[in-house]
Amino acid sequence: MDCRGRQVLLAGATGGIGQAIAAELDRAGARLTLVGRDEAKLAALRQQLDGAHTTVAADLDDPARRGAVVQLCRQHGIDVFVNAMGVMDFRFFDIQDPVAVARMVQTNLLSPMLLCQSLLPLLKQREEAAIVNIGSIFGSIGHPGFTAYCATKFGLRGFTEALQRELADSPVRVAYLAPRATRTDLNPEAVTALNQALGNATDTPERVAAELMRVLGGKRRQHYMGWPEGLFVRLNGLFPGLVHNALTRKLPIIRQHAIRHHADS
Repeated sequence: MDCRGRQVLLAGATGGIGQAIAAELDRAGARLTLVGRDEAKLAALRQQLDGAHTTVAADLDDPARRGAVVQLCRQHGIDVFVNAMGVMDFRFFDIQDPVAVARMVQTNLLSPMLLCQSLLPLLKQREEAAIVNIGSIFGSIGHPGFTAYCATKFGLRGFTEALQRELADSPVRVAYLAPRATRTDLNPEAVTALNQALGNATDTPERVAAELMRVLGGKRRQHYMGWPEGLFVRLNGLFPGLVHNALTRKLPIIRQHAIRHHADS
């Protein structure tokens, strides 16, 4: 898909990945509706972009605010919906606050699903349209310390896959992009330290945004970023015991950083 002149709704625009995606789409000539919770961050992002874009400060977990965004898309039109929404809480599940669990389920899974549902009648009216959900490698590999977060990303991946098949005979292409660890404010210092201790490579938000543009410009339905992370996804599907053993051997390191984070927060 050529993004020039396309109306793109970007949810989660003020996050690290969201801001990088906004910059890439702006350079590609798209017309953006940028949605985020923080009005000041939205205004700062808008100043960094060249095009004439719209910003909407809205918590998309609120049904009324989701409805207002859909109404705006009805007025302006929409060709592409990019879902970059996401919150994360690094903690072992048995001591995790149920409020944090519920928030992750709502923001990472339920709100994007309901927003997609409301946007589909508009997207189906276009000759060519797209939905791209930004997931995670943790949407395919259950990882200690991220149990609830993994559950939401597994759900988002399953939702995307099923929706791809439901819309296979429609003009709406649905894709799933799964970044590996990325250097953004989503990750607290403890997660950064954990990645360093485990030797995990991390990407910049700009690299994730570049991969999103490749997804939009191609025909891939799913794309998993990074090596060996992409291999682990396939191994986990075929030989889950291998990945299970590899991760459980690292459990003392993961627990050490999770306990430290819990004590500091």
